[in-house]
Amino acid sequence: MAFNANFFGGESETTLENTLIDYLQKQKPETLERIAQSATPEIKEIITHNVQGLLGMLPTEGFNVQIVADKQHMANLLASAMMTGYFLCQMEKRKALEENLSDTDSVE
Repeated sequence: MAFNANFFGGESETTLENTLIDYLQKQKPETLERIAQSATPEIKEIITHNVQGLLGMLPTEGFNVQIVADKQHMANLLASAMMTGYFLCQMEKRKALEENLSDTDSVE
């Protein structure tokens, strides 16, 4: 899973005003791939459920689901997923730290 920096195409008024998209487009693909791969399966699952909830989730069998969105809405969805991922990574680190601290309390 990697971010395609060319997803938003040419420079529209919207992309010129969006500093996050500008920042992402300046990153090396290897950097973005490494960041995407660093997410744990739990984080990927939560983000998947979050995005599916935002888009609506119908079973693929029996439904021909198509989603149409403009660039700004897709940029908002991307930003939301990125912020969710960042938040979840920080919470994972906090959980691990709290678990380690509680283990040191019981050592005494």
